[in-house]
Amino acid sequence: MARKTEIPSSYYGEPQKFDPTFRGPIHNRSCTDVLCCVIFIIVILGYIALGTVAWIHGDPRKVVYPTDSNGQFCGQQGTPHANKAILFYFNILHCANPAVLINLQCPTTQLCVSKCPDRFATYTDMQYNYRFNKSYWEYYRQFCKPGFDNPWKSVAQVLRDEDCPSMLVPSRPFLQRCFPDFITRNGTLTVANKTNFQDGLGKTRSVTDLRDAANRVTAIQQGTESGITALLDAKEVGIKIFEDYASSWYWILIGLVITMVVSLLFILLLRFTAGVLLWLVIFGVIAAVGYGIWHCYWEYSVLQGKPDADVTISDIGFQTDFRVYLQLSQTWLIFMISLAVIEAVIVLMLIFLRRRVRIAIALLKEGSKAIGYIMSTLFYPIITFFLLAVCIAYWAVTAVFLASSGDAVYKVMSTQPKCQYANLTCDPETFNKTNVTKVCPGAQCTFAFYGGESVYHRYIFILQLCNLLIFLWLVNFTIALGQCTLAGAFASYYWALKKPADIPACPLFASFGRAIRYHTGSLAFGALILSIVQFFRIILEYLDRKLKGAHNAFARFLLCCLKCCFWCLEHFIKFMNRNAYIMIAIYGKNFCTSARDAFFLLMRNVVRVAVLDKVTDFLLFLGKLLISGSVGVLAFFFFTRKIPVIQEEVPSLNYYWVPLLTVIFGSYLVAHGFFNVYAMCVDTLFLCFCEDLERNDGSAGKPYFMSPGLHKILRKAEQPSKQYSVS
Repeated sequence: MARKTEIPSSYYGEPQKFDPTFRGPIHNRSCTDVLCCVIFIIVILGYIALGTVAWIHGDPRKVVYPTDSNGQFCGQQGTPHANKAILFYFNILHCANPAVLINLQCPTTQLCVSKCPDRFATYTDMQYNYRFNKSYWEYYRQFCKPGFDNPWKSVAQVLRDEDCPSMLVPSRPFLQRCFPDFITRNGTLTVANKTNFQDGLGKTRSVTDLRDAANRVTAIQQGTESGITALLDAKEVGIKIFEDYASSWYWILIGLVITMVVSLLFILLLRFTAGVLLWLVIFGVIAAVGYGIWHCYWEYSVLQGKPDADVTISDIGFQTDFRVYLQLSQTWLIFMISLAVIEAVIVLMLIFLRRRVRIAIALLKEGSKAIGYIMSTLFYPIITFFLLAVCIAYWAVTAVFLASSGDAVYKVMSTQPKCQYANLTCDPETFNKTNVTKVCPGAQCTFAFYGGESVYHRYIFILQLCNLLIFLWLVNFTIALGQCTLAGAFASYYWALKKPADIPACPLFASFGRAIRYHTGSLAFGALILSIVQFFRIILEYLDRKLKGAHNAFARFLLCCLKCCFWCLEHFIKFMNRNAYIMIAIYGKNFCTSARDAFFLLMRNVVRVAVLDKVTDFLLFLGKLLISGSVGVLAFFFFTRKIPVIQEEVPSLNYYWVPLLTVIFGSYLVAHGFFNVYAMCVDTLFLCFCEDLERNDGSAGKPYFMSPGLHKILRKAEQPSKQYSVS
């Protein structure tokens, strides 16, 4: 017979004792985690100093404008190149050399121009045609060095001195640079309907050589291995998406405002009809998903008999017009199966967790009462959003200024392959006084890239990592401040014996003041732990992207395991931090003590935790899903012109799914902001409930602070599993 050993009641700490003076969040408290607070303030001051140094050394123009061979910005207002915003490569074929990626320099003259060439031409052909028609030179000279006006200069000398390009290729601007105008026709890559061309040096070259050279340039500029044709296609799609946003942005804002109003009304209705409304949400989601299954089946059966609808998604590949996919029967089959799985999961959860759903509804009903008495908590997410926007903006600006902090580095560029000075750094002001041009005729000192050899420049990458880590710290601190503030306000509600008479005045403002005044160090401590884990997760994601093409199976497996472990660790720390902040808001202790007390309290009430667990989050998720889904359906009918009353108001769009997905995603975020207050309220009330059961017994001398209905339903849930033992 198996031996049963009971876990001692004090294994997870001693339960709280009755204290007749305890009435919620303690007011007589002292500062906690002072050392971490001091470090946090020093780091913030250092972060301001880092941003200042980056602002002094950085120049965003290096990111915004391309730079020619003389180190001048193309397109910058107030300069001779104000009307020349595009960078032109004299001979882009030179960029096909693999050494380009090592030296980060394309060994050809780069010039600012107002437009890209629109035809094939060579300098030799220009000289020949110039005898009969002067316009050939007028066109060609646009792409020569400024001041050069000698069309009779020999081709050899022109190419040696890099006065003019040896050839022109039909191009179009991309990334503010002239790239060959690639077009694929019947699977063949062409430029201006040609697959071959003359390079001006007596050789016939293939268009694929141009493609290889263009790919090298984009690899330098963008740090990507994507082909230039794919990037050009992406640019066209991006332009159309931008046009859609420009013509529909106010309708998107209207959709988000509607979401905000609906979310607010939903929470207000929960105050009076929590049980009925939540059950309506549950069955509403079930009915909506069920209708989706029926509609997908109907579309699938209609398309089943059409010959063109039998094509698979993999056969047509990626299409920017999503309506193409809606003409395929396979698309509706995938939708139908996905919705059927979602429907089955929801129904099974309701069947097996029906009692827990009722308990979660009771908790949400109690939470709605708390929010009803402290309505200001619904608008606190605006403060959090503002602080997060400041953090994101400061991080982004600092990152841009750090990335553009380098000084202009010039290198020797020679047309002679055996020049001993090639790729060596040089000074353009003193270059003509050296003997480089004598040893290597035609050599030039041209701009290569932005960099530097100082201590500051050598550690820019480290500074970028510091910028990222401090950014994560500030973001997590902002979120922690919001959680602690809301927890203090809702705890004030719970520990008021006579509600609402005993609720203190301005509980949200008072809680915010206590969190800032006494617990900045504790909040910073918890935020730092979480930030370090997130920082390592970002590094692992970066390594995963770099090793994606690697064939080392063990390295990829190890990386995958590390990513999984850090994901679990991050979510566990988030859970512990959230409960620790609640204990800090109530008792005013330091972070470690509060985290320990919260963990022990949860473990002493593990049955009730199992009852609550994710059921409340599931119900709130259904609410967010119903609101964002309803607004999304309304947006779908609007942008597809299926609402006759306002059909004429719909803007003309390239892709209707652009504003539609924006409205759906934005609606979910807006609803999440409101419902996140609800989730924090429920978590706070649950911990207070557990404390209440340990402190009091419901007698006249030790009355419960919870409502009778909440006590009844939670007590009923724990009775089937009151005795726990381990065999």
